[in-house]
Amino acid sequence: MVSVTFDSPNQVNAVDWDDLVRRASSNVFMNPVALLAACEADFADVQMMLAWEEGASSRRLVGVWAVRLHVVAPFWPSLLEALPYEYAFQSSPVVDPAFVDEVIPAFFAAIENHPELPNVVSLRAFDAECPSYPAMLKSLERRGVAPLILSRHARPFVTREFGVKRSGSTRKKLRQDWNRLGAQGAVEVLNERTAEGVADGFESFLALEKASWKGAQGTALLSDSRDAAFVRKLLQRLAAGGDASVALLHLNGTAIAAQVLMYCGRTAYTWKTAYDANYAKYSPGALLIDRVTDQLFAGPDIFAINSCAAETSFMAQLWAGRRATVDLLIDVGPARSLHYRIEAGRQVGYERLRNLRNRLRGRTSVLFPKKPGRGPAPGLIISG
Repeated sequence: MVSVTFDSPNQVNAVDWDDLVRRASSNVFMNPVALLAACEADFADVQMMLAWEEGASSRRLVGVWAVRLHVVAPFWPSLLEALPYEYAFQSSPVVDPAFVDEVIPAFFAAIENHPELPNVVSLRAFDAECPSYPAMLKSLERRGVAPLILSRHARPFVTREFGVKRSGSTRKKLRQDWNRLGAQGAVEVLNERTAEGVADGFESFLALEKASWKGAQGTALLSDSRDAAFVRKLLQRLAAGGDASVALLHLNGTAIAAQVLMYCGRTAYTWKTAYDANYAKYSPGALLIDRVTDQLFAGPDIFAINSCAAETSFMAQLWAGRRATVDLLIDVGPARSLHYRIEAGRQVGYERLRNLRNRLRGRTSVLFPKKPGRGPAPGLIISG
């Protein structure tokens, strides 16, 4: 028998969570300590559901799914967003595959029966290759509900067995850039995973990002004090359990690229990247990811790396592997409500406008290509 409770993230025992992620498809953004950081920083109205296998004398954690209560605009009806906070990049629950056909319907029933939560749930960046996805579709079909599929994506993803490009023009470019950078001085890659090392490395990342085009456009994490406070607490919480690190590419002792990584089970997540634009011609971000990939797979703990990035990102040039994700909207109530229809219209309209914008951008780049000497160096495109 499976039961579902709504609990505060600080009520989850780390032993229970660690035991679950050894059995389940991973999602670092559902880690209770990350959810606790969002709550403590008042960054999101997180509603965390825990699924328990009820035994004769004890119970075992078999599922974790957190959603947040999201208000799109004043006077607009609220909905549940399955990305539990901003800067989360995966919305799927962490569920023991042996119980997935029981846990997913139990999660939906818990939402439907909660007196204060809306039944409309937005699921962006849902892992379409984890066992929870077919279980979710099956559960909705039994309810007579058809999900609204808004878009599908292919995220760069790599495993020990497949995905790392070992030959071709990309590999040749990486070797050339590494040698050219090495000619400028001593090059070193560090990936510190202690709490103190993560804190120091994260400040290096924040400084690099602030000095980049993101800082100029006001989108760097340090551009918003509330965002900065949350992400610092987020990394602090994860690092305390050994679930975060910051990889740095040093040239003559100075960081010129930084990659923030998070860990869940046997999966690493390349969460955020920044680099010094003065060294853009050497593709420092790509060099760092390439070296860190080899380092992670050289050890016994990591089997896969999730890019947390779009297929248009530079990681798609480094890795041949892909992981399917999907954006959906569902109503877990007994029938499609007016609220659902309103939100469906808004999200469909948003998707159409975004697709139109992307087509116009593509047409503009063809009609008005960048002049030589402007923008990133040819070859690997590095995105901050």
